Amino acid sequence: MSENLEGQAKPKFTFAEGEVLLIDKPLTWTSFDVVGKLRNSIKPLKVKVGHAGTLDPLATGLLIVCTGKMTKQIDGFQAEDKEYTGSITLGATTPSYDLETEIDQTFDYSFITDKDILETAASFVGVQDQYPPAHSAIKIGGERVYEKARRGEEVELKARRVEIMEFEVEKIELPKVYFRIKCSKGTYIRSIAHDFGKKLKCGGHVSSLRRTKSGDFNVKDAWELTELINQVKELKNQAV
Repeated sequence: MSENLEGQAKPKFTFAEGEVLLIDKPLTWTSFDVVGKLRNSIKPLKVKVGHAGTLDPLATGLLIVCTGKMTKQIDGFQAEDKEYTGSITLGATTPSYDLETEIDQTFDYSFITDKDILETAASFVGVQDQYPPAHSAIKIGGERVYEKARRGEEVELKARRVEIMEFEVEKIELPKVYFRIKCSKGTYIRSIAHDFGKKLKCGGHVSSLRRTKSGDFNVKDAWELTELINQVKELKNQAV
């Protein structure tokens, strides 16, 4: 975003009237962390701030944050199709289906061929029922299911109808398979990785994940979080 601002007038935010901010979420931050950081930066102005579409802590990329009157548009933004890139590591599983938890089982993957991988990826394209990971932000009884999972409690989740429009294998460097996936709202890439390894009979988990698009929005147009916060602070200082 900084390159786009060179030689241009600096943006003037109208948080109360409503802003749609595209943010490149940093690794290990939760989506709620990003919202909280932005909310604190615009104090003492009392404005609603919310995000459209949660990203896992170990995922980076496009996070849509709305303020003021634009928070009414959050449901619409969440309903848009998404695009992700990343990698699946074969030969090992984790309880969270990514690297947030430790590897619990390992498997031989030496028998897997490029053809197996390409055919398996193609089999995911279309409408299907998908089970979310037990370590997810879905609420049951008012509590996030990942909180139950972290306590070792059994979590029974219902399958959800999702659609995978595109599953492109970009590169194969076993045990890693690099991908680009376009999918409907509510799709868990972690579940795809887990099911991908299951179909190949060698286990699998997400080892990197980045959201690149959401509807017409692209991460190429997103703010780095630190850059955005500094810009907001600078505008506040100028207003004093």
